[in-house]
Amino acid sequence: MKATARPRPTAAPRLTAAPRLTAAPRQIGQLLLLLCAVLGSLLVTAAPASAHAALTASDPAQGSVVEKAPTEVTLTFSEKVALSDDAIRVLDPAGKRADNGKISDLSGDGVVRYGVKLRAGQPDGTFTVAWQAVSADSHPISGAFTFSIGAPSATTVALPDQAAGGGVVGTLYGLARYVSYAGFILLIGGAAFVLLCSPRAAEQRPVQRLVVRGWLALTAATLAMLLLRGPYTGSGKLADALDLAGIGDVLNTKTGAALVSRLLLLAAAALFVAVLFGAYARRAEAQEEAQAQAQKSQEAQAQAQEKKDLAFGLGIGGTVVAAGLAATWALAEHASTGIQTQLAMPLDVLHMLAVATWLGGLAALLVSLYRTPAIERTAVRRFSRVAFWSVAVLATTGVYQSWRQVGSWSALTGTSYGQLLLLKIGLVVVLVGIAGISRRWTARLLEAKATADTRADGKAASKADTKVVKQRVTVPAKAEAKAQTAAKAEGATDADPAPDPERDPDPERAAQLARQQAVMATARAKRDRDADQERSGLRRSVLAEAAVAVVVLAVTTVLTSTEPGRTEVEAASQSAASSAARPTGPVQLSIPFDTGGENGKGTVQIELAPGRVGTNEVHVYALDPKSKPLDLEEIRIAFTLESQDIGPLPVTPDRVSTGHWSASGVQIPMAGDWRVEATVRTSDIDQVTVDKNAKIG
Repeated sequence: MKATARPRPTAAPRLTAAPRLTAAPRQIGQLLLLLCAVLGSLLVTAAPASAHAALTASDPAQGSVVEKAPTEVTLTFSEKVALSDDAIRVLDPAGKRADNGKISDLSGDGVVRYGVKLRAGQPDGTFTVAWQAVSADSHPISGAFTFSIGAPSATTVALPDQAAGGGVVGTLYGLARYVSYAGFILLIGGAAFVLLCSPRAAEQRPVQRLVVRGWLALTAATLAMLLLRGPYTGSGKLADALDLAGIGDVLNTKTGAALVSRLLLLAAAALFVAVLFGAYARRAEAQEEAQAQAQKSQEAQAQAQEKKDLAFGLGIGGTVVAAGLAATWALAEHASTGIQTQLAMPLDVLHMLAVATWLGGLAALLVSLYRTPAIERTAVRRFSRVAFWSVAVLATTGVYQSWRQVGSWSALTGTSYGQLLLLKIGLVVVLVGIAGISRRWTARLLEAKATADTRADGKAASKADTKVVKQRVTVPAKAEAKAQTAAKAEGATDADPAPDPERDPDPERAAQLARQQAVMATARAKRDRDADQERSGLRRSVLAEAAVAVVVLAVTTVLTSTEPGRTEVEAASQSAASSAARPTGPVQLSIPFDTGGENGKGTVQIELAPGRVGTNEVHVYALDPKSKPLDLEEIRIAFTLESQDIGPLPVTPDRVSTGHWSASGVQIPMAGDWRVEATVRTSDIDQVTVDKNAKIG
């Protein structure tokens, strides 16, 4: 009885996942342009910012004391803002509304000003003005200040500690903004990588999941921003996110319209993704099979032409959808306000598309290196070219937008926005350094591939020669073996032949063997892939690039909600000019004098209250060198505004007590740098006039 050998698992074919890569462009000029592009892109955000609005002046002014109640409170802003019906509130010392709730637009001659009327019969005391608005770049701003009627007093008004756009709602809205940028980058960049760099990637599940997740992230973030927009710019309460009336108000705003448009474009993007990973992927696979079989038939040519036509259509449609999505940021946020908006908005669209193509393609390349068996060297070469032109676009738009946002070196170093930009510069310098390491790994992979190809060509030639010799020698041997097999067949017995596991396998065992072979093949392929030092080095460097890019994107998101340096500096200048033209309290002067006679030395102290345009009260005090009250024969005061040829305006104060004189009803007609003169007479013949300048009004 013959012993039957147990079938052994056949060894799975060894899968070699050697990467087919090539070096990126290494010319010195291109590297310098890349560095300039990255540095230029630092001076802009993903959505280039132009300005936040800022309160530059008010009437009555902050902290001022007025003699009688004003009929109206006005606020002046640095740019156009959107105000709700309850955006400006004036509260009396008891915390009750003092305004009529109707906001008037008083803008004109390039000045943005809004006002609210006060009810008649307001009491004396300290009043509080609380305001909240949405700037033209879609960001909420708020503030409060006080003024007093008659004299300051205690107030029961309690203002919220949370500023507009802060709290839990502000945090969630900021997170949604970050996710929306990240989703846009993955969606657009991943699709561009498939169409422009690696059509084979359309068949790879990891790349498909990357793009689909980008679409899901952008869609979810857009919906969240639409719901949170109302409380983000208004009440700040998370419960108001589902308020239908609030959502309706948001839809009537520029930002709400942009978010709805983004959702509609995302529906078109979903169809684009379905075609990209459906029909396009199938045609790419069919073309690969035809190329593998070296088919030259008309059918193969037709398949190739059909794939080209589909790729062209997807390219046109995808570009339109991507530009539309980018425009929803440009038309509603920073680029839509400030200077040169007609140029800034299209450049903003180009900037966002370039960022998405570069960073999204980098993410797709990273996924291909880590999650797919192999990646073509032509794909990396194409991505290198696409990335180069992407950063070239970043250079062009970045230089312009940096000037538009910052405007000066002082704004770059002396503002919060500028300091964040410097932080981003440091991060991207690190990113450029890591990119240089990646290029070196790519060059080593190219050299390794060229060496492997040379050896493979040599082995192929040797095998061809050996095959010819074997054919000459083994033809007679094969004929003899065939004759022996026929002779054995004639003398075969009726005994049952040994079972052939290949022809009659056990189904359960066969399935088990197939699973084992698949696991072994996968493990062997992964081991071969990980053992490739060049590929592993490239994977690590690209992973580091992606990690730094995530941090850069986070800093960019913060930048989009920070007041740009140019606007902060301009608002500070306007505020300083306004402060110079408004009272800061009583004007106090101390002027020494010497009439030359007995007891002729001393100091005149002059106090002008409240120290503003209009009616004031003057108090004059005379002190001797020991700071004791000094009685004078006569004291006269005069006010002169030389820049306007006003004055001198004489004032003769009345004696109140020893060393103290006063005058009421002193009129200061306009604000400016006034010269205050004091004529002091200590005897019948000893007299002197001294003066000093003071800002009044």
